[in-house]
Amino acid sequence: RKPAIHHGADDNAAGTAGLLALAEHFFTSTTRPKRSILFMAFSGEELGLLGSAHYVKNPIVPIESTVAMLNMDMIGRMKDNKLTVIGVGTSPTWNPMLDELNRTASFSLTKTNAGFGGSDHQSFARANVPVLFFFTGMHPDYHRPSDTFDKIALWDETRIVRFVADIADRIANAP
Repeated sequence: RKPAIHHGADDNAAGTAGLLALAEHFFTSTTRPKRSILFMAFSGEELGLLGSAHYVKNPIVPIESTVAMLNMDMIGRMKDNKLTVIGVGTSPTWNPMLDELNRTASFSLTKTNAGFGGSDHQSFARANVPVLFFFTGMHPDYHRPSDTFDKIALWDETRIVRFVADIADRIANAP
């Protein structure tokens, strides 16, 4: 009931850390992908997807030329090896690609076809951009001061970011 610091270790720091790790991975790679990859962090999600909606209306690259949007939000609290991937039905290539790459990653995947849901990928799905949203699930610390770093499953988050890197690499080098 009193003002308190909301650390946001899982929501939103885990996804932001994942984004930075992906950017470093692609920047330090000895081979460059065939397609450009934009790394973005948006603000105003809880207020109505303000940042991502603004970008979709004012893109750096024409939205019609955007082949995919990958979103990592709340990827730091994996339990029982369960990873949810939302938006699988937004492209016919997602399901087989996820199944193939998951043979190595070995997550217990839950896949949802719809590209809509409470995170920034929704703005892109509305613009008919194929999306994948990676999410490890809700927890009692969501939007509470108790969402702290010590509860982040670092090894699992690292595995998720590697999985997303493999997916991004596959997309960026696809014909």
